[in-house]
Amino acid sequence: MLTAIVLTLNEEEHLPNCLTSLNWVDELVVFDSFSTDKTCKIAERFGARVIQHKFENYAVQRNAALAAVNSEWIFFIDADERATPELAEEIRHVIDKGVSAGWWVPRHNYIFGRLTLAAGWFPDYQLRLLKRMGAHYDPSRHVHELVQVQGEEAQLANPLIHINYTTIAEFIEKQYRYTKFDAGILYKEGLQPRPQNFILQPIRQFFWRYVHLGGWREGVHGLRLSAMMGYFQIVLYQEIRRLRSTEELPGP
Repeated sequence: MLTAIVLTLNEEEHLPNCLTSLNWVDELVVFDSFSTDKTCKIAERFGARVIQHKFENYAVQRNAALAAVNSEWIFFIDADERATPELAEEIRHVIDKGVSAGWWVPRHNYIFGRLTLAAGWFPDYQLRLLKRMGAHYDPSRHVHELVQVQGEEAQLANPLIHINYTTIAEFIEKQYRYTKFDAGILYKEGLQPRPQNFILQPIRQFFWRYVHLGGWREGVHGLRLSAMMGYFQIVLYQEIRRLRSTEELPGP
């Protein structure tokens, strides 16, 4: 049996198209963080089982979702993603064979409405198809979560469609959030920001995305994305420096 799990929080805009693309699974579960919009009503309309669980972080949420279902196979998909018929057929084929315990799925990322195949956004593999027994998310990874499976891992050929950042404002808001999480991890690992980090790391990030990962092939779109990701390296080190400064403040 295959269960598709969608983590949600106020996803009434994206959820209908996501659930429509999952009409081939055995069970639909919408694992909701107490949405205040119509997310749960939409889920019920599509025949999904709705489970509400207070959000702590992504790793905890996915582990709780794994514990809430009984299927042999789990397919995690986000509300802003869509499964294609080709991907559905491939997933059914590989779980029938049952060779691997985890399957990495490539993604087609649409950024500002444009399919982006360079600058690090493709193939963008995500480990989403899991044999439930033995699968567990690392609780220390609160974002960009890391799942461990018992058994072999392999890659699927057909991509998920990911309706990624639709506007520049959304891109910036999410990057600030992700950068804050990443800074917290690096801070706990003991990273000490150096003056050169604020210059060299943004340059390296830009060069890596624009040149090495082919962002130049996307024209102005790739240039803009590479430059913004370079800028967020500055934000990253600023946040680490801020965390370091708070620990140095004198106590009361």
